[in-house]
Amino acid sequence: MSLFIFACSRYSRIWRLLSIGLSCAVIVSAFGAEALGENWPSWRGPNGTGVLEAGDGAPTPGTWSDKDHVRWRVPLPDRGNSTPIVWKDRVFITQATDSDHRRTVMCFDRSNGKILWSSGVVYAHHESTNSQNPYCSASPVTDGTCVVAYFGSAGLYCYDFAGKELWHRDLGKTNSWHGSGASPILYKDLCIVNAGPGTNAALIALDKKTGAEIWKVALNKGAASGFAAFFGRAAEDDAPPTSRPAGTFDNADMAADLSGAGGMEGSWSTPLIVRVGDHDELIVPLPSHLAGYDPATGKELWTCAGLTGQVFATPTVADGVLLVCCKIMFGGTQAMAIKLGGAGDVTATHLLWKQNLPKVCVGSPVIAEGKSYLVTQYGTIVCIDMATGKKLAEKRLNGQGSQGGSWSSPVMIGGQIYVPNLSGEVFVIKPSPDIEVLATNSVGDETTCASLAFSQGQVFLRTYKALWCFGNP
Repeated sequence: MSLFIFACSRYSRIWRLLSIGLSCAVIVSAFGAEALGENWPSWRGPNGTGVLEAGDGAPTPGTWSDKDHVRWRVPLPDRGNSTPIVWKDRVFITQATDSDHRRTVMCFDRSNGKILWSSGVVYAHHESTNSQNPYCSASPVTDGTCVVAYFGSAGLYCYDFAGKELWHRDLGKTNSWHGSGASPILYKDLCIVNAGPGTNAALIALDKKTGAEIWKVALNKGAASGFAAFFGRAAEDDAPPTSRPAGTFDNADMAADLSGAGGMEGSWSTPLIVRVGDHDELIVPLPSHLAGYDPATGKELWTCAGLTGQVFATPTVADGVLLVCCKIMFGGTQAMAIKLGGAGDVTATHLLWKQNLPKVCVGSPVIAEGKSYLVTQYGTIVCIDMATGKKLAEKRLNGQGSQGGSWSSPVMIGGQIYVPNLSGEVFVIKPSPDIEVLATNSVGDETTCASLAFSQGQVFLRTYKALWCFGNP
């Protein structure tokens, strides 16, 4: 698709903005630099961007399989889309089980995969979701003292490292056609979650120790219309959840649950914390616009218009420029680059470029050496120039599994990009416009929607059947 350029005269301003990016924003790690190579405490890693530079952790194996470099494999009780997190000798995942309507956090011993505890709650009321998006698709988050998980309509739960519940909060019913998916984040003494989406959608900050609400911002309200609203009336709060077949990942829109009164629009994006000048900002993509908030108070600092009604991906940042992606309603992805450092409505002053891609990207992008890399749900990887938005290349990732598409988010560590596909194959890619595939690692065709976690030279992969650990002892 064509590149959107607002005026030729803007090129010089864009280059000036990019040139000062390094001094304008850096990623905030809530866990400290020491934790970079040791822990993977949250969705998208310790920085929230899916990128760790070389030297931040022990060497990671470039190749593995279901027989090579396997430290352990633990069967899981049901399918799930959430990504594992790691803190020292513990590995955590969220897990829903349809048979008993439970939503849980599972804790594993990192050395051997033995389950240490499983804590959660039974929620037997109806909650609309896409049949390809099982409950508990949000990843947990930890700071080494507690573990927080968002269970959608069942609420937000906090546990200690022994599995004891410390607190929980009801954040309102999730009633989107596609369910929920945004993971909570920890910032200083706060737990922040993009709750929803649906008619109760809100950005909420809670005291990490007590669960007390510190601030709350109501977000765009989704709304079903026409025949969808009619079906929504049939889904009473006390009606039991119904089991729906998984269907095909390539046409996931058709697997939506139209009983959801919140409709099909919303934000499933996990917020991102960045440092801008002398202060931190909380970046949240929303239906119709991107917004920056003061994470301590919830005060809105700036907005940038132009997003579509569905935002799945978490934004990323490099050199003071945000990259955010959203789904074009009838197919395709819109990517936008926004310069940090503005106030108020920055659409006319800080929006650098827009680029429309014909394929949908479910996962979040990564940025490396002035290029961004987006993976489509059809199994191709796209390289975009961050300075101009120009698409430089697109390459199909050919594997041997039965499902070649991808719902996972790429991760870059040690100068290499790792991309899982729906068959559990992980492609190791050298970041460049050539998109050179260095290795293809298979675990034997196990359906995979989660992303990878890395820690101390080990790789953690969650499939629908099992949790895997590869790498060094």
